[in-house]
Amino acid sequence: MDVNKNSYTFIFAASMVVVVAAILSFAATSLKPMQDRNIELEKKQNILSSIGINVSREEAENEYEKYIKRELVIFNNEIKEGVAAFAIDLSKEIKKEPTQRDAPLYIAERDGTKYFILPLRGKGLWGPIWGYIALEQNVNTVYGAVFDHKTETPGLGAEISTPIFMDQFPGKKILNDQGEFVSIQVMKGNASGDYQVDGISGGTITSVGVQDMLDDCIQSYIPFLKQYSGSAATAQARLGNEDEVATIE
Repeated sequence: MDVNKNSYTFIFAASMVVVVAAILSFAATSLKPMQDRNIELEKKQNILSSIGINVSREEAENEYEKYIKRELVIFNNEIKEGVAAFAIDLSKEIKKEPTQRDAPLYIAERDGTKYFILPLRGKGLWGPIWGYIALEQNVNTVYGAVFDHKTETPGLGAEISTPIFMDQFPGKKILNDQGEFVSIQVMKGNASGDYQVDGISGGTITSVGVQDMLDDCIQSYIPFLKQYSGSAATAQARLGNEDEVATIE
């Protein structure tokens, strides 16, 4: 073949495209199990961080089994059987009405105290934001919170994943004195009281995204969780199983 012809150039370029595409496809397919495993371990790290257990990725598997006692899926105020909580894609569920979502719920125990860990998913300025919020047994007081993002601006919206923002949440309340869900407001400074935290300076849209995420995601759980803020008898009536009641209470 005459290498000086245009046809040779086109054939060579097309061949290289096919070869490179095949190599990239093979690499992506080969690495996917490893990538999925890393995502799983990072998710377990974040869930544990919401109750103050900070571990490396290598330690996450064992520590998760130690502290996370149950994984539930809540649908319309009931436990949904046959669905794995850890496998639920929140990016799809948040597009549905709160009562029509499969809502994952993780029940942790640390030092003899139980916590309800709720996954969160929302939208920041440039892309998705997500996190986990751990509630104490009274289903009102925040024990811990973890937030993260994909593409928020460094030094601005990206600050939602730093301690200076996340450390404001422990001790905050999500229910008012009448037991109604009010969530937590993310303010433009001067936050005060049990229901407010300071937003990120210069990251207004991301801060609003965090508040919207809290408002939207937590409400899927409140009617169900409030059943367990009372007596063990109430929980038993709901679950109909003494062993499960013991796990919750």
